[in-house]
Amino acid sequence: MRVVGLDLGSRRIGVAVSDPTGTIASPHRAVERGPDRGSDHAALARLVAELGADRVVVGLPLSLSGAAGPAARGVTEEVEALAKVVAVPVETFDERLTTTTAERALSGQGLRGPARRRVVDKVAAAVMLQAWLDGGRGR
Repeated sequence: MRVVGLDLGSRRIGVAVSDPTGTIASPHRAVERGPDRGSDHAALARLVAELGADRVVVGLPLSLSGAAGPAARGVTEEVEALAKVVAVPVETFDERLTTTTAERALSGQGLRGPARRRVVDKVAAAVMLQAWLDGGRGR
């Protein structure tokens, strides 16, 4: 089962993809946000189809306490709209600390400033997707 992971940011959407067996997540790319959510969702639907995904998992930015704040509510609303244009099931998964984990990994590799900002979204998506895969949700 190939799964696409998404990290919905305000400027970019991080995209990760699993291998065909649904075992390993890899960063794929960052999609720059377009003029409106509809164009973003259409671009994501095309990407999901091109990758041959069976499912989409979107990171849900819960607070450290596990509560759904304004950011999580915004993602939930966007996921509902995205699910209407993507031809496969779309679900959310707790992404707490994935961006922090990605930032630390990239910093450890010596990536700084603009170079890190260009890749952090797709790495955060891969961290989140790997956690989802490791939890056995794709089986």
